[in-house]
Amino acid sequence: MRDFQEIKTHGHAVRVHVDPEPEREARPALWPTIGEYPIYDQFLYKTMTTDDERNRRFRAALAKLAPGRRVLDIGTGQDLLWARESLQAGARNALAVEVIDDAFHTAASNLAALDQPDRITLLHGESTTLQFAPKADVCVAEIIGSLAGAEGAAAVLTDARNRHLEPGGLVVPHRAATLAAAVRLSDLLPGQPIAFAESALPYLQSIFDWHGRPFDIRLRVENPHADALLSDGRPVELLEFNGDLRTEQRTTTRLAITRPGHVDGVLTWLNLWCLPDEEPLDALRMTTNWATIYFPLFDEPVPVAPGDVLELTVTATLSDDGIHPDYHLGATLQTADGGECYGSLASPHHGGPFRAHPIYQTLFPTA
Repeated sequence: MRDFQEIKTHGHAVRVHVDPEPEREARPALWPTIGEYPIYDQFLYKTMTTDDERNRRFRAALAKLAPGRRVLDIGTGQDLLWARESLQAGARNALAVEVIDDAFHTAASNLAALDQPDRITLLHGESTTLQFAPKADVCVAEIIGSLAGAEGAAAVLTDARNRHLEPGGLVVPHRAATLAAAVRLSDLLPGQPIAFAESALPYLQSIFDWHGRPFDIRLRVENPHADALLSDGRPVELLEFNGDLRTEQRTTTRLAITRPGHVDGVLTWLNLWCLPDEEPLDALRMTTNWATIYFPLFDEPVPVAPGDVLELTVTATLSDDGIHPDYHLGATLQTADGGECYGSLASPHHGGPFRAHPIYQTLFPTA
């Protein structure tokens, strides 16, 4: 296979650096982030419906909360998964909402084939614009990203709590957090080029087609080497779906360097609680369809040693669609000998620059 391939989108020819080795189980792979864009296909739906680590937690929450209640399933998908699971858990009925056209039409066909289709009402559109009655007692929404808020969960579920849930209604999941640790990208992909997996190219093109032009997409790392982390992991985003849920937030944390190496960015990953007191799903250390997200911060890798500290600020603000957040990261690396190094990255949901950082110049070479 060639190391470089070309994709075309809206008149733009984009050269892409591609890993010449095929993907294998447990081998690290670089992809674009995909969950926050309307590009779902059969493969992506299958990875979610067969995610045992995720599904058993959602099922346990519904078994506790759904019996005898009316359930709202936002982002039900083509399989009406959580609407159906809610009924199996004892819900009185379910309202399922899907915005993606193809997924809605497939869901409608699947609904008609169910034994009791009248117990599920399927609606097409965005939950933030739809009106319906009566209100629900429980809202289940698997719109959590590998970066916890990236799929718009804060805005969507704030609206659901305000307009679609009865007073005292509950949301599943209960809480989501994004953690971050200092890393060097090449350590996450040992012995491999900084390049996209070949199977990721159709999704990369679909995202660029959806937006209308290429941009510096967030980078999803599958099966990263966990021993590549150079610091402890600390929360940089917290979504309390049944508490103080903020659609915009700013978090500053200090990542203590625990072993020598070089840092050029941070790796982020999801922790998820479907019930308040359970052990969280940890996307870095458990097998799940959620992956880790790498953000470059420094133009060149910076040497670090135990005793150094990376002070990291992550800001999430709503993008121009009012749903998906744009992220901005700012970092100060403070070395034990008093030195400082500064880095930053603007990571909008869509738009923004293309090839602005050396990592993206490597991934999308011009020649």
